Amino acid sequence: MSARNNDRQGRFRCKTIGYRISPEEYEVLQRKIKLSGMTKQDYMIHCMGNQNITIYGSPYVYRSLKIELNHFIELFQNMQQLNELPLDELEILEYMLNIVIHIRNKKEALIKVEMEPRQ
Repeated sequence: MSARNNDRQGRFRCKTIGYRISPEEYEVLQRKIKLSGMTKQDYMIHCMGNQNITIYGSPYVYRSLKIELNHFIELFQNMQQLNELPLDELEILEYMLNIVIHIRNKKEALIKVEMEPRQ
């Protein structure tokens, strides 16, 4: 049997939460999690608690940034006008650029979690 997975305060995480999201929301969430370099569980706990996310410049984060950058380069080459860019892509672009700007000088980025109202 594996060791108990406790959080920072020594609490055992034994409760599960499930919810439904659209495929587009899932894709945005997955991309943000990869860019953060965190586990899905830790990312979601930080978002639920409205806590800031600290992203460290690790090889995993740099690889994710490179993949996203290549994605946007390809996307921009195939577009005629910038207003053709979907809102989900704009959200990821803003998140990625925020990470790059903050990580450029200090090897870590403090990202403010902003809760968006439900539509």
